[in-house]
Amino acid sequence: MNYGISVLFRAIPLLMALFCFGYGWFVYEYGTDPSRFVAGPVVFSLGMICIALFSTAATIIRQIINTFGEISRYALPALGYLSAILTVVAGIWIMRSPDTASFVAGHVICGVGLITACVATTATSSTRFTMITVNSKKTGHDIPPEAFTRAQGLTLIAIAGLIALTAWIWAFCLLAHSDQGSKYFVAGHVMIGLACICTSLIALVATIARQIRNIFSPTEREFWPIMVLVMGSICVVWGIILILATINPANGTTGYIMIGLGLVCYSISSKVILLSKIWRHEFKLSNRIPLIPIFTALTCLFLSAFLFELGSAHAYYFVPARVLAGLGGICFTLFSIVSILESGTSSK
Repeated sequence: MNYGISVLFRAIPLLMALFCFGYGWFVYEYGTDPSRFVAGPVVFSLGMICIALFSTAATIIRQIINTFGEISRYALPALGYLSAILTVVAGIWIMRSPDTASFVAGHVICGVGLITACVATTATSSTRFTMITVNSKKTGHDIPPEAFTRAQGLTLIAIAGLIALTAWIWAFCLLAHSDQGSKYFVAGHVMIGLACICTSLIALVATIARQIRNIFSPTEREFWPIMVLVMGSICVVWGIILILATINPANGTTGYIMIGLGLVCYSISSKVILLSKIWRHEFKLSNRIPLIPIFTALTCLFLSAFLFELGSAHAYYFVPARVLAGLGGICFTLFSIVSILESGTSSK
């Protein structure tokens, strides 16, 4: 990877963050549709995930081009965690308002903050990324002295796991109160999708941490990618069921957001699949894997375009149309990350 390409791959997350911030603010401020009070803040918060993804991208790239110092080792993951904290605080502040829009937006933004924290944990686990290439060429399972200790490796996985568990509990607590109003139904189902993304990121953190420790097993080579694909499929299938089987069409449109969140899981799977497949094996299609997040990003944007047209006749398509556009930006950001991984692990 040359310096120019490294700048481009670091710029993509920042550009997508700028898109989410700008578009979210525009949706919030422009127009008279009350749904903008949900769509605007949620799309804006998605930019925080892009910031955390930038910290991951910069962490890996700086190691590849040999510019990774002690300041970067701590400052870049800290940027991701700071983004997560700000997002959760903003979500809690928004949900203090009694209206339905603030309730839904606040809970969803808190869920986005949990994803941001998982991404920041990915950045932390990537601070010794170059050891993956070195370990992949070995035949034994001796743990290098420079690798994470057993406690450090387990802590990273446990942090991601605890965040995902929090998201799942939060989601089912909301769904348990669905009989009290549609706001619980909508927020709970979206939180299910966000929990699936957090769970997918456990697989990514575990794959990176265990490969750095040189203890990645053949069983994990199959297990972690399947786990992420299952999470994505749960979101997509659940979303389709909501669209087709929900009596209230306004609540049913939440299914489109769940489909978009499932596509984000599929984008994450590209990273897990790449790292798993090239571990001590030759995988000739490794340079094709970055196409997965490209396809998912386009799917989000195409689906968003159709929902924009439906929104001209039915106002309840307003929120999913805008949110899917933001999720498309997340998927495109993940294209940048998986391209960096492919470059950093390539044997060419």
